Amino acid sequence: MRSSNPVFSRRGFSRDNGYASFNTAPQAGGAAVGTQGNPYAQNPYASGNPYAQNPYAQQTQYGAPPQAPASTGRMTMDDVVMRSAMTLGTVAVGAILAWTLLPISATSYGLAVGSALIAFVLAMVQSFKRTPSPALILGYAAFEGVFLGVISEMYNAQWSGAPFQAVLGTMAVSGATLLVYKAGWIRVTARYARIGMAIAIAFVLVMAVNLLLVAFGAAPDGGLRSMGPLGALVGIIAILLGAFFLTLDFKQIEDGIAYGAPREESWLAAFGLTMTLVWIYVEMLRLVAIFSSND
Repeated sequence: MRSSNPVFSRRGFSRDNGYASFNTAPQAGGAAVGTQGNPYAQNPYASGNPYAQNPYAQQTQYGAPPQAPASTGRMTMDDVVMRSAMTLGTVAVGAILAWTLLPISATSYGLAVGSALIAFVLAMVQSFKRTPSPALILGYAAFEGVFLGVISEMYNAQWSGAPFQAVLGTMAVSGATLLVYKAGWIRVTARYARIGMAIAIAFVLVMAVNLLLVAFGAAPDGGLRSMGPLGALVGIIAILLGAFFLTLDFKQIEDGIAYGAPREESWLAAFGLTMTLVWIYVEMLRLVAIFSSND
């Protein structure tokens, strides 16, 4: 199963590794519990471990993987944090430069739309690539940053402080989701992922229909995306979906580290987290604007 945020097509750590099946973690001795639904059951080198050819990958004893030397090229949490910092930092730099250098005008609005389209294309290309491409991922982050910088400046001009509140809201949602996930209050299972993805796909389809209705004048004031209570409800649902995508990202990162995924796969983890956080920020920005308009 593939997971994503706006495009719902980002793969797991690679095209063929099947991380998103959320199979049960291996027990002592390295074997996974059962083979049904196990993406690695056909691997002739492993019993539930796609990286068993790596001598340091998930040689479990007492239920915990060993610590591998850095030279093994195995993905670690430090790798994920560093790549995520680079990707999100690129988004932040792009946003700051766009905010500072592009005054609000029809031209800057056109640049924002163009940047969003380019970022979408780069994200789609990376989503269907077999291996992560740092250039594509950082390019996506740069153009996404330009888009966010322009729209944040526009929102700030009409609702002063809205971008700052949206950043705080995004941090709060992300932190709360991580806390709930680490506490074990949410278990990312195949059933959980299926239900969540079904809701997410239905949401995107409804939003697409709403966009068409607005474009043809059949849904005045934005339809489901109005600045009233209905728009606020839709925004809250979108933010909850963003939190759902975060749990999928956390699970994929956790599994990648446990199974000894190659270090370059940390770029895909950073890519997924960035897409999810952008999704949450944009929806939070709209929600702050709606609440500010109703004050």
